[in-house]
Formats: sequence, structure tokens, C-alpha cells
Amino acid sequence: MNDTALLLNLVQRPRRLRQSEAIRSIVAETSLSKNDLVFPIFVKDGEGVKEEVPSMPGIFRYSIDTAIQECRELWDLGIKAIDLFGMPKVKTEDGSEAYNEDGIIQRALRAIKAELPDLCIMTDVALDPFTPFGHDGLVRDGEILNDETVDVLCKMSVSHARAGANFVSPSDMMDGRIGAIREALDDEGFTKVGILSYAAKYASSFYGPFRDALNSTPQFGDKQTYQMNPANTDEALKEIQLDIEEGADIVMVKPGLAYLDIVRRARENFTVPVAAYHVSGEYSMVMAAGEKGWIDANRVMMESLLCMKRAGASIIFTYYAKEAAKQL
Repeated sequence: MNDTALLLNLVQRPRRLRQSEAIRSIVAETSLSKNDLVFPIFVKDGEGVKEEVPSMPGIFRYSIDTAIQECRELWDLGIKAIDLFGMPKVKTEDGSEAYNEDGIIQRALRAIKAELPDLCIMTDVALDPFTPFGHDGLVRDGEILNDETVDVLCKMSVSHARAGANFVSPSDMMDGRIGAIREALDDEGFTKVGILSYAAKYASSFYGPFRDALNSTPQFGDKQTYQMNPANTDEALKEIQLDIEEGADIVMVKPGLAYLDIVRRARENFTVPVAAYHVSGEYSMVMAAGEKGWIDANRVMMESLLCMKRAGASIIFTYYAKEAAKQL
């Protein structure tokens, strides 16, 4: 452009607010904090175990002793909450290992709480790792049972509360389970234990690496009779409202990044905290592309987390929490 080029006579120049990092920071509409992050942890039996999940680069299965070490590191980084998943030694058709007082989650809870009493520990409540079927509920003649499953989930939740859980997190999508779990917890005196409900959990194809991590791939069929249809949004609001009415303290949308419209609708329609789960498939795709040099995985991950926060999530469950905390 030559020196005689005419300057536009503009009153508003939005680029004035983008000139430097300092300016961009002070006018940013959304911010991401370590306080927003929850780190999922997979625990299994053994000692000194830290084995990488093949389909989730940088994510490991831990024995209880190494899980404690990981939790200490997370706490030192400023991450104040974890979500605990267990790999049982025994899988039974009745799912009874899920509420075994000496089960893997129960033992891990007691051990971690003894070392880090102020860490907020949330626990997964579902039967997919605990039965040979890989479904979130009990199975009879190929059907996923609702009410019978809820009974087991209540026992599981109470056992987690007894072991020290701050929140139980039902991820099964059975009808009526939030109200039943709330009643079971209260009846046992655990009125302070919260419920983080996977209220709008979709029958998504993004869960594959997670099932690899817990060896919980469905052995027949799929989960479409209880998890939600990815085509539906109004149904998500119905599910969330029901869970709040039944006693959920926090509601979750899962998956997170691929369902930002649901996160936004939940935020606009309800006043309870809304969580989003940055699920295994969303994580692994970015990490795999980063390993191939196709993208900058760190920048894509941080952008993804910011997008979930921008959409309305006040809590983000993410496998990238540890690395994000270092960058933050």
C-alpha cells in the first residue's frame, strides 16, 4: 500500500483490543482456572503399578500407592479434585464387587483420604467395570434392568460414602437413580455427601479409549437403551431437570467438547453447577494428532478446555488437567 492510501474513517476498530497479550487478557470474556479442573484416575490392585493406557497417551492405571503419589502431585499443582474409577479383580453378574467394603475403590478412597484429607474425591457409580457384560446396569436375557440396577447403585454409593467420598457420581443413566441414591445416603447419615449426576450422558462413540482403560467394553449390543440419543437436545433438559428435582447437587454433560450446545442450554436453564466431561476420545484424538506433528496438541487442548468454559461449564473433567495446571 502506498503512502497516499486513504485511511478508513472508522469510529470502532475492534482490533484495538487485540494488540497485545496484556490487552487481550484484560478484556477476555472467559478465563480458565486450575479450580475448574477435575482429574480422572484409574486404580487397580497391585503395588508400584503405573501402566500407560495404550489408547490414551500420558494416562496411566495406578495401584493405590502410586495413585497416592499422583494425587500429591496434583494437589501441589493446584488441582483440588479427582474422579476415581476402579478396575476390580472380580467381575460378577450381580455386580456385588461394586459395593464390597474391601473393593478397589473403597480401599483407594480410604488410603488417599488418609494422606490428603482436603482433596475432593468424586467416585464413579456404575456397573460397567464390575460385571462381565460391560454395561452400566444388571443384565437379564439381554435386557439392561433399571430398578434392580438402581438398588445396587444405592449400595455402591453408600459404600463409597462410608469410605470417604465427597461426591458420588452416578454415570449409568438409569431412571430414578438420583432420588434413590439421595434417600439411601441420607438414611445412612451421609447427608453431607454430594451427588454429581451424569445427567445428560449420550450414547457416544467417543468413549472407546476409556473402555480400554477399564476393560469395560460392552460384550453385546450397545448402550442406546439407556444413554441418550446424540440427536436430542430437549431431552437433555428433561433429564437434567429430573435429576435436580431428585437431589443432584451438580449436573454433568458428557461428552463435553462435541456437545457444547447442551452445556450452553444447561447453563442457561438451570442454576446448579454444570460440569462437562472432556472424554477419552476427545483427548486421544488430539494427542494422536499431536504425536504425528499435525497439530500443536498443547494449544489445541487449552483451547478445547477454554471452549467448554466459555459454553458454560463451571467444572471440567479432563485427562489433560495435570498438564493444563502446569500451563496455567
